[in-house]
Amino acid sequence: MGKINQGILGGVSGQVGNVIGGTWKGIDYLRIKPSSVANPRTEGQVDQRSKFSTVLQFLQPMTDFLRVGFKLYANRMTQFNAAMSYNLNNAVTGAYPNFMIDYASALVSRGNLTGVANGAATSPTAGNVEATWTDNSDSGSARATDKALIVLLNTTRGEAVFTTAGPARSVGSATIPVPSEYSGEDVEVFLGFVSEDGTKVANSVYLGSVTVA
Repeated sequence: MGKINQGILGGVSGQVGNVIGGTWKGIDYLRIKPSSVANPRTEGQVDQRSKFSTVLQFLQPMTDFLRVGFKLYANRMTQFNAAMSYNLNNAVTGAYPNFMIDYASALVSRGNLTGVANGAATSPTAGNVEATWTDNSDSGSARATDKALIVLLNTTRGEAVFTTAGPARSVGSATIPVPSEYSGEDVEVFLGFVSEDGTKVANSVYLGSVTVA
């Protein structure tokens, strides 16, 4: 049981109803006791938390990249949260406790800029991954000066190598160096584009899993 000191305007110590009072450094404070949840771990909640964790693990290594990749969808939320929302709703496959990311459905960049044509990825030389595409700068909203957005996700290490200012669309290829310790490990490769002035972004395309030479 709590008590009210010095009348209604005085401090509260202990608990009165759902109000908890106390004193810290001579300052009286009040806080409302949070409502208890009868069953905080329902099946639906457990599923959702597991999905959330799966998407978080996927996106965290590329947080800085997403500031460009999802910049157009950061309405009343951060770019990271916009990416979380999209991929949580569109890119999770499997069933609890074995949820996984469906990379082909995932997006690391999103927008209405004309996207990638005939994208592919290989590791032709030690310590390098090469992404290639067809120059489609005469198609739709594409421009020759659009810059490549590239992500190489190493799920083994929980790391990503990326660029938000890669070669122009007209170049048709990009070589991305990776740490030497990646040799023999797989990276998941994503490719998109951003306009030269940064106002337009294309949906990314998953180019597949590449074993680093």
